[in-house]
Amino acid sequence: MANTPQAKKRIRRNQRRADVNGARVGRIRTFVKRVEAALAAGDKSAASTALAAVQPELARGVSKGVLHRNTASRKFARLTKRLTALA
Repeated sequence: MANTPQAKKRIRRNQRRADVNGARVGRIRTFVKRVEAALAAGDKSAASTALAAVQPELARGVSKGVLHRNTASRKFARLTKRLTALA
């Protein structure tokens, strides 16, 4: 258990950051699922619109430090590849 005031404060701060970062990752997952659902339905226009919305969300996740740069790039590339294969 934390004994010093600094350690107690770190526990509180870490919990707040974990909540915020978890919400950020969840938001990104939601946007990715929208693209995947549109791809599964075969709706190219909806998928391209959703893909355009995913790109800034992934970039925001990278800038906030909740996603690695290469992870975001890989996710976007794979979704783009699936969209082009739909045609």
